[in-house]
Amino acid sequence: MIHQFKNNGYNIVLDENSGSVHVVDDLVYDVLEEKTSGKENEQIIKSLLDKYPVEEIKEAFDEIEELKKEGALYTEDIYKDAVDVFAERPTVVKALCLHIAHDCNLACKYCFAEEGEYHGHRELMSFEVGKKALDFLIANSGNRVNLEVDFFGGEPLMNWDVVKKLVEYGRSQEKANNKKFRFTLTTNGVLLNDEVMEFCNREMSNVVLSIDGRKEVHDRMRPFRKGAGSYDLIVPKFQKFAESRDQMNYYVRGTFTHYNLDFASDVLHLADLGFKQISVEPVVALPEDDYAIRQEDLPVIMEQYDLLAKEMVERNRRGEGFNFFHFMIDMTGGPCIYKRLSGCGSGTEYLAVTPWGDLYPCHQFVGKEEFCLGNVDEGITKKDIVKEFVNVNVYSKKECSECFARFYCSGGCAANSYNFKHNINSVYEIGCAMQRKRVECALMIKAAESEN
Repeated sequence: MIHQFKNNGYNIVLDENSGSVHVVDDLVYDVLEEKTSGKENEQIIKSLLDKYPVEEIKEAFDEIEELKKEGALYTEDIYKDAVDVFAERPTVVKALCLHIAHDCNLACKYCFAEEGEYHGHRELMSFEVGKKALDFLIANSGNRVNLEVDFFGGEPLMNWDVVKKLVEYGRSQEKANNKKFRFTLTTNGVLLNDEVMEFCNREMSNVVLSIDGRKEVHDRMRPFRKGAGSYDLIVPKFQKFAESRDQMNYYVRGTFTHYNLDFASDVLHLADLGFKQISVEPVVALPEDDYAIRQEDLPVIMEQYDLLAKEMVERNRRGEGFNFFHFMIDMTGGPCIYKRLSGCGSGTEYLAVTPWGDLYPCHQFVGKEEFCLGNVDEGITKKDIVKEFVNVNVYSKKECSECFARFYCSGGCAANSYNFKHNINSVYEIGCAMQRKRVECALMIKAAESEN
């Protein structure tokens, strides 16, 4: 199967199964389009004869056949028949999202965590619970050496002393257990100070800084509880922090909603503030929410992705480039096949831990009691739920199995599927449409880079 599209003056052809990407001229593009419609060579010649000389059309046939022989076009899907074996693979826990604080000092209007409370009550994780969580991770990680722990909330800096103690405890366990912890932190920046920055620069492999973009956009959706905006307070801190990390191993992370469909302006605003690592993602909200993205918003959103991709190409050429996470694709190595087929590993390799020690498939399932897998004292007690997540992959969903972006998207988010379809083995169509567009833009940017 192939997917072909035009973007920013490039004719791009993706061989879906091999991942080979080709930038072709108009003739080859048109021939491939005719082939996809099921026409034989003679029919294609008749169809294109008014546009191209017959000898050039035949040369295009030869080029296409050569690419097929090289395994770069119309390749077979070597993974589909192995999916049953894949589903039976042994899994180990390799990452935890520690909900260090079910509390927050902001009142973000789109927050799925209900201002940090996650459909429950405000609570901070104790060191004892966090210690048990790290012990659980060590005990359930098998032979895996590299382990990941994200300090999440609410707002993690509201429980900063426990964060520091848990990092210290984790480091103390590395050598004896042949493990290496990769700690990360997500913060809204309100409590960020020099001491926090110094500690993070020493101990945190990555830091996520939450900001939505332009001041008016950010302050509308991310105010303090009494209504004042938070933009002016956090921007100087984030700029200082990003520079202190040499513009690496962090990213500013924003959310766009129905109210700022011109989100490309927010991405470029963040770039103009000096940030080099940027992620601005679509809000996931129920249709009744006034800020939710709707089907009718998609044409504008697609135009914004195109505009952003084109501007990124121009800035790269001027030496003013930045990374936008939704446009980052590794065309050489890329993720392993397990990752390509099943995504983030929620419910199997990646779990969330509440302040009182309950285990959930990921942070977006926290508070949905039907998905509570167990706790840090007893471990995973509901293995039937884990098995459900193990069996979710790009071939278990008809929509994914027929989508050109399946090996980049890896089947999408199980939480989004559940929230919209009440089934983790389904899809969120609006999210799928945006993902397909982002993949096309990313491939176009790669095509432009290859010319430099």
